[in-house]
Amino acid sequence: MLATTAAMGAGNHAGGHHESPIGKPGVVSKVTRTIQVDMRSGMRFKPSDIRVKQGETIRFVLKNTDSVKHEFSLGTPEELLEHYEVMKKFPDMEHDEPNKISLAPGKQGEVIWQFTKAGAVDFACLHVGHFDAGMKGQVKVAAK
Repeated sequence: MLATTAAMGAGNHAGGHHESPIGKPGVVSKVTRTIQVDMRSGMRFKPSDIRVKQGETIRFVLKNTDSVKHEFSLGTPEELLEHYEVMKKFPDMEHDEPNKISLAPGKQGEVIWQFTKAGAVDFACLHVGHFDAGMKGQVKVAAK
């Protein structure tokens, strides 16, 4: 588990102050929009296709309406696959990263994120089997 924590820590801070390709943690006072995302039965997010503008800070309000635990994790395809492999080894791991949240059935939470670069940012539930079942989506970030 220590190697996992160190790897994640290094991933978040690698290269000094370079910004992540997916953006950066948002500041509550700079939220420009709130987007409701439902984690549903059938291993789906609704909506799964989200559009934002470069520079926007979004408050994702996530609600788990399913009967099993789900996760919302923003990342590049590579980051998500890497984290999914870790989740397979440590399925009960807890998250403390600003781009992730795990929610028990019936619970609600939020992720505040600033999208600093144009392009696509993926999100997924990385609990074992959920990603493979298609529980994923994408934020399309339009250039300024």
